[in-house]
Amino acid sequence: MDLELTGRVALVTAASKGLGRAIATQLAAEGARVMISSRGEEQLAKTASEIAEATGAQVEYCAADVSDAADITRLLQETEQRLGGVDVLVNNAGGPRAGGFDALDDTAWQEAFELNLLSGVRLIRGALPHMRQQKWGRIVTIASSSIKQPIPNLLLSNTYRVAILGLAKSLAVEFAPDGVLINTVGPGRIATERTAQLDATNAEKAGVPIEEVRAQTERNIPLGRYGTTEEFAKVLAFVVSGANTYLTGQHFLVDGGMVKAI
Repeated sequence: MDLELTGRVALVTAASKGLGRAIATQLAAEGARVMISSRGEEQLAKTASEIAEATGAQVEYCAADVSDAADITRLLQETEQRLGGVDVLVNNAGGPRAGGFDALDDTAWQEAFELNLLSGVRLIRGALPHMRQQKWGRIVTIASSSIKQPIPNLLLSNTYRVAILGLAKSLAVEFAPDGVLINTVGPGRIATERTAQLDATNAEKAGVPIEEVRAQTERNIPLGRYGTTEEFAKVLAFVVSGANTYLTGQHFLVDGGMVKAI
């Protein structure tokens, strides 16, 4: 299938590793010109070079903290100057800190709000004018399986990931007449550093080996294993592609059937 991404400009945040890197790689392989961003410039530069070498695509990078408004403005400006207006926006950010209600103070709540919700608002606000002008755009926010089913000890994620749904659903209706399709996709247990960290935290809390935590989780996944970042990226590539012409305002999981909620 031709995903009709050749020449499109894609901005992927939190893309130096993990899901973001896999998504950027897949979009570049489909012919998009890609800007990647994260906070660590050294790793970011290395990732951009590796993706460009593997795909032959134009891959630029710009270090930025998406919880900082000035950094987002600079990132969008750099993208436009080097590649042009953003056609495809992939909102991705690291997960907020773990913890239950008693463990989270106002600072933790504010940090998670800025990282996981306000960052998306700001990025979308900056990318929309170009998309609306050309009557074509694709926006997807990477959420979590908590958009369908709360995850124990991840109260901040459970709260702000669901807020993303309200934002995306509302904007999808508002900007559909402009040809801008907006969706939310949540990963289940995809094998990333973040997943490994959560498994380690749960193992320490339960006083068991991390291998036991992972094995128990895998028993609850109908496909019997953690997903790969490449599997997740292939789904994302379709959602933000020209081949997707009628999917908007939706939220779904790539989770191997793990979440049982309807």
